[in-house]
Amino acid sequence: MNNYYTQDVHGPYEIIDIGRLELEEGGVLENCRLAVATHGALNEARDNAVLVPTWYSGTSKIMEQVYIGPGRALNPNRYFIIVVNQIGNGLSISPSNAPDAIAGPLFPKVRIGDDVRAQHRLLTERFGIKRLALVVGGSMGAQQTYEWAVRYPEMVERAAPIAGTACNTEHDFLFTETLIEAITTDPGFSDGAYAASAEVAAGLKRHAKMWTVMGWSTEFFRAGRHRVLGFADMKTFVDEFMTGYFGPMDPNNLLCMAWKWQRGDVSRHTQGRLPDALGRIKAKTFVMPISHDMFFPPTDCLAEQQLIEHSEFRPLHSIDGHLGLFGTDANMMAELDSHLKELLALPSAI
Repeated sequence: MNNYYTQDVHGPYEIIDIGRLELEEGGVLENCRLAVATHGALNEARDNAVLVPTWYSGTSKIMEQVYIGPGRALNPNRYFIIVVNQIGNGLSISPSNAPDAIAGPLFPKVRIGDDVRAQHRLLTERFGIKRLALVVGGSMGAQQTYEWAVRYPEMVERAAPIAGTACNTEHDFLFTETLIEAITTDPGFSDGAYAASAEVAAGLKRHAKMWTVMGWSTEFFRAGRHRVLGFADMKTFVDEFMTGYFGPMDPNNLLCMAWKWQRGDVSRHTQGRLPDALGRIKAKTFVMPISHDMFFPPTDCLAEQQLIEHSEFRPLHSIDGHLGLFGTDANMMAELDSHLKELLALPSAI
């Protein structure tokens, strides 16, 4: 077991077993365990539920710390907020905590659609929820948000994909491949059969360096934002913040999530026709890219937004780039809250 993935670090959360989940790629999770954190209470009408799926490497803890709280758009005094950790993130069932028969490199391939089907079962069977006031997520959470709005259009009243796309681009696929190779080319990786994450330390550091290059932006470093965040120079920022973040994580977990990220594509529902897939969406939708994001640039997000009825393009402005999702830019977070409050005030379209 990796001590990084514990209640002490990421709690509180509840482990809920939703039973047998057959996967789109043909594998099976006999006991699909989801790590779930909830905030607030479900009202009598069961119409105040907000779903927040997690992003690559992230857990429910950062969503709690950065996005949820009294006075915020995601206000637990008003909404029942359910944060579901994606499969493979180390808290829900993952390569690092799975039964021996599917542990580590034996873990089956999982798609975004598998996460969403698992979440749907959780919400409908465990909580009795038939409508979601909002689905909101960043990055891979945005991929899941789109999947929800396309797969279950009668259930999603509002959608807010942040810094993510409905169909991953070839450019983003290739870049994610370099993140994967940073880990798998480490001799200590041993085809996924390492005994501990520390054996893949060099690969995880390369992974962290590549995130440093692409996750932030050139403007971020030109403006000295890494120093504003408390780090003396670039080396300290890479070693203490970025490697400090990724270094304790399980490499097979990261690879499980990266494989999903690369293949996120709602047009799988419509034989590859993206306009037809996005045309299924009935939710009031705010598409919110981050202005300086190099993973999911605003132009990619705008092209998709124009295919969605009842949608608006609401870019967030920050030189912090994709990793502004961490909440490093207070102005961007205020802008996000303002957009979400406005979205939640709109009448449902379904």
